Amino acid sequence: MNKATFIVCAVATAILPAPAVLAGDWGKAPAGKSPIEECADLGGEISIGYDTDYVFYGVRFAKDSVWVDVNYTFDDFAVPVKVGVWYLNAVSGPAVYDELDVYIDFALGTFAGFDFNVGYYHYTLPELGGGFGYGEAYLDISRSLGFVDLSYSAIKAFGSKATSAGWFHELGLERTIELTDAVSLILGGGVGYSDGYYDGNTYGLPRDSGWNHYYFKASLPITLNCRTTLTPYIGYNGATRGMIADGIDVGLGPQSDILHGGVSLTVSF
Repeated sequence: MNKATFIVCAVATAILPAPAVLAGDWGKAPAGKSPIEECADLGGEISIGYDTDYVFYGVRFAKDSVWVDVNYTFDDFAVPVKVGVWYLNAVSGPAVYDELDVYIDFALGTFAGFDFNVGYYHYTLPELGGGFGYGEAYLDISRSLGFVDLSYSAIKAFGSKATSAGWFHELGLERTIELTDAVSLILGGGVGYSDGYYDGNTYGLPRDSGWNHYYFKASLPITLNCRTTLTPYIGYNGATRGMIADGIDVGLGPQSDILHGGVSLTVSF
């Protein structure tokens, strides 16, 4: 190789990058391309579950129930908006019961350290027939106190065959303990107050308003993968003598000292 040829080769080698940098290895993505994010959250969620007892605002309305929930969150509005459908069916007696709910929730954001949500539920009981259905609006307020989370809900019913146009209030505390990267223990408890929510005439109650019930709950969310969570739980529902729930009879026995549990599986997409 003469001197001129050597100089040309040296300059070309210095200017041009190595072939592997230009095109990448055979069978591999080109250099600089971001990998596809398999766990990207598109806003949808599907959940299925089983409950030994269906307890609604301190009152057991069914035993041995299965349920499914499908919802989607829209993030393109001024605030995130979630819409969904929830259905439950009692798979064994003694009472025949099913419930179909449609709902919408608005996450208003954080103000003065408190998180605010407002929304609306419409309830129907298809197996009962007779056009049963009623709606209720709610306001949820929550705040982290560091070692524990505080929550408050105010629910306004709009009247039906089973409820008056009253209010229901619930105050709760919740503590989350991270056991591992994939498993958490959530401990919670609270108390409910019925202000005319459960109609005294319908349920044969001496009064419509008063402390309704108290509860405790422990759940164990287990992250199976980036999209799937399995959550077993156990709970206790109590209503001392004189509380509203203690006097409600829907054919399922006393509404106090109910030890119940269940499990749910949630998949996001």
